[in-house]
Amino acid sequence: MTDKKKQAVNEVFENSDKYSKHYDEESFFKKILDYGKKAGAKVVFAALLLFYAVKSERMPLKEKGIVLGALGYFIFPFDLIPDFIPVIGYADDFAVLYATVRMVVRFIDEQVINDARSQLNEWFGDIDEAELQKVLGILS
Repeated sequence: MTDKKKQAVNEVFENSDKYSKHYDEESFFKKILDYGKKAGAKVVFAALLLFYAVKSERMPLKEKGIVLGALGYFIFPFDLIPDFIPVIGYADDFAVLYATVRMVVRFIDEQVINDARSQLNEWFGDIDEAELQKVLGILS
């Protein structure tokens, strides 16, 4: 992981309150619908896994705060690597989302995975399963 990605992950984990205030469902869906194809399937899938997992009543408030911080970071337009930069623009977002998925993996069950996959397919049609496996690989 590059220094910028590590910095982004540490920033969100240490200051989740700062980023969670940028999160709301409407902004989350708008970001995905507007930029999802550019961000890529694995970025959107990781975000959707967190979106559905945070709804679990089993998830403690501390972890919910970090998840909401990660989703807020994804929405926030001014992050460490600006999203408009081709190829690497969403690298920090994915690093934050991926690290957060790893942190809350025990709350990501089959229902969360199916809901995320279904929503992704509804929005973007058939998705390359290899892209999703890059995210799902951390769940096993």
